Amino acid sequence: MTVTERGAPPSATPGNLDSAITMPGRELLTVVARHLPAVRSAAARNDRDGTFPVQTFRDLAADGVLGATVPVALGGMGVSRLHDVAVTLLRVAEADASTALALHAQFSRGITLTYEWRNGPPATRELAERLLRAMARGDAVVCGAVKDHPGAVTQLRPDGSGGWLMSGRKMLVTMAPIATHFVVSAQAPVAGGPTLLLAPVVSRNTPGLSVIDGWEGLGMRASGTLDVAFDDCPVPAGDVLTRGSVGEHSDAALAGHTVSSITMLGIYAGIAQAARDLAADGAVRSSTSSSAAKRTLMAEIDARLYALRATASAALANADELSPNQDMDAEERGRRMMTPFQCAKLMVNQLAAEVVDDCLTVVGGSTYVADHPLARLYRDVRAGRFMQPYTYVDGVDYLSAQALNLERDNNYVSVRAALPLDGDTCAR
Repeated sequence: MTVTERGAPPSATPGNLDSAITMPGRELLTVVARHLPAVRSAAARNDRDGTFPVQTFRDLAADGVLGATVPVALGGMGVSRLHDVAVTLLRVAEADASTALALHAQFSRGITLTYEWRNGPPATRELAERLLRAMARGDAVVCGAVKDHPGAVTQLRPDGSGGWLMSGRKMLVTMAPIATHFVVSAQAPVAGGPTLLLAPVVSRNTPGLSVIDGWEGLGMRASGTLDVAFDDCPVPAGDVLTRGSVGEHSDAALAGHTVSSITMLGIYAGIAQAARDLAADGAVRSSTSSSAAKRTLMAEIDARLYALRATASAALANADELSPNQDMDAEERGRRMMTPFQCAKLMVNQLAAEVVDDCLTVVGGSTYVADHPLARLYRDVRAGRFMQPYTYVDGVDYLSAQALNLERDNNYVSVRAALPLDGDTCAR
């Protein structure tokens, strides 16, 4: 869908992530808005207790939100513009970043599975359609499980009858408490050939699968980010998506990595906006609101906030334009989507953290207690630099390699798979 098919609403400010572009996007925002008061009221308690907002997601499922990025033909809301998904996540993050992060996991899976449904081989299309229809009904919550636990590489081996057995352990799996399915990054060693990268889809009730609670995060504490372990889990051959091989050095995969993650920019824009509004409210209420320092900081906060929202909007517009273009060279397309995304991600993560930090200064020492809403935002905003693709360190490596025309494997899943277990396991 293009911008001109439905037109932008009169109130939209170009480049500011303040409104959805398409009708499905606006409809999603309207539905989500009904849930924001409840999300906001529970945020502090859930953060303190590290409790996932199960009831919130049940309510969102009942309203069709968990199928928002599923095509209308399969029963969903049909939100396909990355810009509109990012705006929705921004609004949710203003109320609670943990809820927004978990919702991103579901939205992202709808977008990527839709691509598989439209472009994959018959078995892949069948699997994607089954999951998408269940998401539209509110019956399926599909999480990605990418990062291997240190010392426990997740691998597939043939079961002798055409299927697979999977063993390993993943960490940092967001929305795991309510997940019905997991899309897992796994390796399949091949005798005499390259190790394959596959993505088996396993249901929560698969024998040998266990969700392990107990992770205590610094921030995003209510996002349900847990470990998932696999002990010879049976995986039918038709429930495995192909993802290339270790060391393939194909930048074509960057398009999928971009589409699946770029809407997270909206989350950190939402955190920064929430912090700004708290600071502005505190400054107005304060008897020293006219101090030169506070007024200077508020001016700089608004300038940084505008810059980060405009940067994110530009990268999202680029991804929306290139994502449906199947005619151009796949590797060139991947780089042209990933590079603006990484430029925006680097700046959004930096500017959002600066905004929140300055907001604490404006409000003062009262923020330096665990239950202050700005303290929560201060912890939540720091998560952005750890998110793939890429973490700050990996992002700098990627952008500098692009600038200097250096050869490197840009597929972070492939890079992780190639790391030796006796090396820096934290990097896995």
